[in-house]
Amino acid sequence: MATTKAVILLLVVAVVLLNLLITHATTISASTLDSHPDFQLLNVQETIDSTKLHPAAAVVTDNYQELSTNKKEMKTKKKNKWKLKLLHRDVIPVGKNHSDHKTRFHERMERDIIRVESLNRRFSSGGGSTSYGGGAYSYHVEDFGSDVVSGMDQGSGEYFVRIGVGSPPRNQYMVIDSGSDIVWVQCQPCSQCYRQSDPVFDPSSSASFAGVSCASSVCGRLENAGCHAGRCRYEVSYGDGSYTKGTLALETLTFGRTIVRNVAIGCGHRNRGMFVGAAGLLGLGGGSMSFIGQLGGQTGGAFGYCLVSRGSGADGSMVFGRRAIPSGAVWVPLIRNPRAPSFYFVGLAGLGVGGARIPVSQNVFQLSDSEYGGVIMDTGTAVTRLPTAAYMALRDSFIAATANLPLASRVSLFDTCYNLNDFAVVRVPTVSFYFTSGPVLTLPARNFLIPVDNMGTFCFAFAPTSGPGIIGNIQQEGIQISVDAANGFLGFGPNTC
Repeated sequence: MATTKAVILLLVVAVVLLNLLITHATTISASTLDSHPDFQLLNVQETIDSTKLHPAAAVVTDNYQELSTNKKEMKTKKKNKWKLKLLHRDVIPVGKNHSDHKTRFHERMERDIIRVESLNRRFSSGGGSTSYGGGAYSYHVEDFGSDVVSGMDQGSGEYFVRIGVGSPPRNQYMVIDSGSDIVWVQCQPCSQCYRQSDPVFDPSSSASFAGVSCASSVCGRLENAGCHAGRCRYEVSYGDGSYTKGTLALETLTFGRTIVRNVAIGCGHRNRGMFVGAAGLLGLGGGSMSFIGQLGGQTGGAFGYCLVSRGSGADGSMVFGRRAIPSGAVWVPLIRNPRAPSFYFVGLAGLGVGGARIPVSQNVFQLSDSEYGGVIMDTGTAVTRLPTAAYMALRDSFIAATANLPLASRVSLFDTCYNLNDFAVVRVPTVSFYFTSGPVLTLPARNFLIPVDNMGTFCFAFAPTSGPGIIGNIQQEGIQISVDAANGFLGFGPNTC
């Protein structure tokens, strides 16, 4: 009998081990994402045509439910999943929406430079909430002490969702930012407001608006929270001097037919910046004050998004909740950086060109013991930034593999450009990201060779940096991305947008 039990036990152990091996093999197999193709074909004219603007479409949702950030008030009427259309800023109907792609491109690069400079100041500092650059760059709070640092910079918001604010809901365009830990909206009375596409939100017309007292635990979650007339005050300052200032409040947000009550938002009465039509910002960062952080267990700390290509007529999407986590995705661990808890860091280990890994030390991508460096997945930065040594190795390998293509002069951030005006289709080497946990993400050609004008000039869409590495939204376009913040993973695929 003992022998029989031992045999059964061995069989059970063998089955478990076999399942683990199968699971691991499936993960590694899926992680190759197209099995490292050496070369791809880029349709030049089709890519240029894709830069033409298309009008924004209406936002849709696929269900109905009612939630509250107060768990005792939580009511769910259907699946815990919401889906919104995700729009690129170029289609938002306000201000000077240039139809010329070259002009829009240069404006986008200017915004991107400002954002990355601001991030570099933040990460080069000694930490804390009131200064960048080791004290060389400080925020000056004029009339109260609250200072909430956001990952968003002036005008750097590239993707928007349309949600309702208040009761009854007033529809507003909101910038999404995975590096920001606050939700805020411009509010009446507005002593200083930038132009937005919808009327500025008036809290006096909302039955659900409730100011937050200085003694509230919510106010206590803001570092150095300010107080005026018994009300909690906030300020978000950005690296270029733009800001939003106002009162903290609890308000209802509506996502299509999904109602979320008691969301702590900043009601900005003084705002400066070039946010191009957006009423405010929907922070999706890793902190407790972000939209994801406030919902906590109601969404399981999970959300997913698909960013559509620039100027594309297709719709991107954003989904919240555990059902946003797809089966078959390739997962990489998130790395926590106490210096910047808002951001989603990933372990990048290397780079590849044409299916071959290039000789770059993994150390250049790692977060140091003193919490410097590392690599961020960021929706607010457009162009992927790599440590200078890694960028130069990647660029030189790409140039060597495209010796048959005519070079063009540098454009803006990009020192490697090509004149493809006389080509219908070009054959280009693949570019891949190798992650420390094993997965390899091979990018579509349109995500690293992009048009910078309407005349056939394409540039290699990477740039060097002395700060942390950043995987930007150009490289993320068209790829299904999932964030499982509760369990500490970020996923790619399995589908494309």
